[in-house]
Amino acid sequence: MRVKNFITTNKGSTFYIFDSPGKKGTIIAVHGLTGNHKQFYHFQKAFTGEYRFISYDMKGRGNSDHALAETSIFTHAEDLVDLIETLEIERPILMGYSMGAYLSALVASRLPQVEALILLDGAGEADETTRQLVLPSLKRLEKIYPFELDYVEEVKNLYTNLNVQWNDVLAENVKYDIKKVKNGWKHKSNPGLIKQDFESFYRFEPDKVCTNISCETFLLIATGKILGKSPLFQNIGYNKTREAISNIEVHNTDVNHYELIFNKQPEIIERISKFLTTRGGK
Repeated sequence: MRVKNFITTNKGSTFYIFDSPGKKGTIIAVHGLTGNHKQFYHFQKAFTGEYRFISYDMKGRGNSDHALAETSIFTHAEDLVDLIETLEIERPILMGYSMGAYLSALVASRLPQVEALILLDGAGEADETTRQLVLPSLKRLEKIYPFELDYVEEVKNLYTNLNVQWNDVLAENVKYDIKKVKNGWKHKSNPGLIKQDFESFYRFEPDKVCTNISCETFLLIATGKILGKSPLFQNIGYNKTREAISNIEVHNTDVNHYELIFNKQPEIIERISKFLTTRGGK
């Protein structure tokens, strides 16, 4: 059974979560900058039953509360701690994708009870190339579209150009991101606050944060180029992350940042499954 639900936390915030059962432990999955809990469709489907798998909408995304005026990766990390404590998860396994990896690293650096950390192409140092690749894609958040299909078609073209395989699952993911407004349809997020979240990536200091991560960590770096130009995050940008985490397993994949999460990735899921199974020499 899978439970979709609104959770009001100890600190009074409301989040929309998707909770799937499992026996071996609890994975909490944290999505990317403009995403929602549905980004983890393939991962949640793969791990459910073996692990309890919880995905959720960050504030300012999906059906969760609005983002705060001072929003950043740091405020979202506070939200994740609040959610963990409210759900009374004693030994969470944190899985973060892109922006979600930054949050997961921040929380793992604070909570010694985090059992394992999985970083899916995030929690390194972003550079100017990252900014040049991300900011143009955010323009869609500012627009009002006459019809729902207009937004879906624009995102379909965007993702198709990024080698993402379009299907009904992804279409439902995209529809979940938008809402009906007076003059048409628009993204649920505040574009200014999304940009603010993105700019906070550049305040992440891996050499300081990651030194405090004690749990076993799996880092996956997506080396595939975006639009034939460059990976979203450069391999060199992960040097401090790799050096600072004492117990880390690092893998590269030749898929790009977006293929990693939106396309089926059985080999990557198998690597993560093996990491989880063999932790601590098990």
